[in-house]
Amino acid sequence: MSIIVVKIDSATLTTPEKIEQISERLIQQKNGGNQIVAVVPPIENLEDKLLQYSQILADNSSIREQHALTALNAQAACSLLAMSIEKKGIKAVSLNGWQAGIEVIKSNQNVLIQGIDQGHIMEHLADDKLVIVAGSQGIDRNRNILLMGEGGPETTAVAIGAAINAEQVEILTIQDGIYTADPSVVKQARKLNQMTYDEMLELSNLGSTYIHPRAVELAKIVEMPLVVRSSTENHAGTLIKGEVDMEKNLIVRGIAYEADIIRLTVGYDSYEQSSLADIFTTLAEHQIDVDIIVQAVIDGVKPTISFSIAKEDFAEAIKVLEKNKARLMFSFADFEVGLAKVSIVGAGMVSNPGVAARMFDRLRKENILVKMVSTSEIKVSVVVPQDEMVRAANVLHDEFNLVEILA
Repeated sequence: MSIIVVKIDSATLTTPEKIEQISERLIQQKNGGNQIVAVVPPIENLEDKLLQYSQILADNSSIREQHALTALNAQAACSLLAMSIEKKGIKAVSLNGWQAGIEVIKSNQNVLIQGIDQGHIMEHLADDKLVIVAGSQGIDRNRNILLMGEGGPETTAVAIGAAINAEQVEILTIQDGIYTADPSVVKQARKLNQMTYDEMLELSNLGSTYIHPRAVELAKIVEMPLVVRSSTENHAGTLIKGEVDMEKNLIVRGIAYEADIIRLTVGYDSYEQSSLADIFTTLAEHQIDVDIIVQAVIDGVKPTISFSIAKEDFAEAIKVLEKNKARLMFSFADFEVGLAKVSIVGAGMVSNPGVAARMFDRLRKENILVKMVSTSEIKVSVVVPQDEMVRAANVLHDEFNLVEILA
């Protein structure tokens, strides 16, 4: 009998009716001959109420109590889902993170899974129960409840899947799989049957919201197959694994985009004063993520370093640069707003040279200005004017014939 771990979509927990629907879905999978472990995220509309209470009762509550309070959301979702399943005559049990044996550790302000004692989960499965686990939480060595933050529910599902030797982990979403582009932006986008871990990891880091990058990275490490599928329709979805089975149309398999990119440029009077290490170490110390980096060093011209950051980091980045201007020894800092990043992703780029040139040529023919470029083995990203973002995504989808993709 196969074990399947199912990560529930938060949208399916917003009403009793939707909880009833997802419980039916899980029961059908169990009746199909599978053992099921469901991992649930917090109930979103419950979180606001809890935060409202905490703000009234405490001006400056401890981090420990904030984590303990917020953990109640997913725990409530677990219990409600288990109740709905039991009402239908199927044995079920809800488990908090610590009851499921999830051990976490705090590292550089992040909460990471250190290990999972799978014994309790396996005991309940052996008793023919459908197991419901609260996602994104565990206990540390001091028995404190800690939350994993963004991407925690998906990461919990993958970690549990690896610990109990599951056949696969299903990620339920509002979409019925991974598409070649966002269907709301590119009308001709097509669903992919398969995708590699590396392709999904690139898309996740480039703004795709299907799965958080940390969950994809863990799945790649433990070689756990992922299936992204609809939370409401019983469609096949998209299988994510190490390698895909078909080679046709694999040069480019996806288009991603990200709005509200800002380009910062710092200039120096001489090359000796410029230091990539100093400036980016300083920004990193203030948790400012830098993406595309371009250094210009030309004889007779003062050197510059340009880099892109997200809109929400802009004010802090300017503050940090101005505060450290003397130490970093740059002469000026300038910025440009109203930019976006558009990327093409595909494992086939490794064995097909000239993909970037083809991308640049099509954008040139469309009179879409490319301001910055970043590449990897399976990805090419360009920074373009934000008002050209949607058009750039569409023309690149057309250029690489993604409407005809089959795999």
